[in-house]
Amino acid sequence: MLVRRLTRSLWNTVRVEKRFLASEPLKPQTEEKDSVDPVQLEALDKDICLLVDEKDNFVGTATKRECHKVGDDGEVLLHRAFSVFLFNKRGDMLMQRRSSQKVTYPDYYTNACCSHPLYIDEKAEDVVTAARRRLNLELGIPLDQMDPELFTFMTRVHYHDPGDGVWGEHEIDHILFFQADVKVKPNSNEISEYCFVPKAEFNAFIPTLEGPLTPWFNMIRRHRLKLWWDNLHRLKELAEPDKIQKFMSDKK
Repeated sequence: MLVRRLTRSLWNTVRVEKRFLASEPLKPQTEEKDSVDPVQLEALDKDICLLVDEKDNFVGTATKRECHKVGDDGEVLLHRAFSVFLFNKRGDMLMQRRSSQKVTYPDYYTNACCSHPLYIDEKAEDVVTAARRRLNLELGIPLDQMDPELFTFMTRVHYHDPGDGVWGEHEIDHILFFQADVKVKPNSNEISEYCFVPKAEFNAFIPTLEGPLTPWFNMIRRHRLKLWWDNLHRLKELAEPDKIQKFMSDKK
């Protein structure tokens, strides 16, 4: 029902209604909410993320919990992440709503998949390998439908967001674009709603959403998405994988 609700709202673009389009901090949360799924809580200490410096050099490891806990000074450990923007062959973009059971940014709307490469078997996981792993886990996309060669590494974005004051983000986010017609079967522990949004409908669609956008998605939306979406046929020409962008992260 939740998936159908988001899909219906795609066509309800005639409503004029002001919504928060950026990552607005929510009311402070306790460290671990009763609504958080046990699998999500387990991952906080089981998943080992990659700490990096400001040039994205791997400098160490920390648990997912340690990488997202906001310190007393408002700081969060800098770590490596990725964000996948998924398009079908028609050029429609998949948007999802993060489950209410998520520890960070529950109920926020975002792009197809946002997560972290991990430290596995005493080595840093490749970003595309991590992206395929998480797309399979979160959206149920079969691995054999995700040829690694179809992923385009567009750029990296360094950003900091304090979240709800307890859980936040400080990442160098590797932005990946992927275009293919794939089977989608969302994991309800991760995703509560999803739909494919046509480019021509996107700007009218965003104000109809019933919650905020994640900060990383909102920055890409404001600074690069239109350029890249208009040029899906020549993404490699526009890719800047060696650069680390620092976009403005205001709440407008």
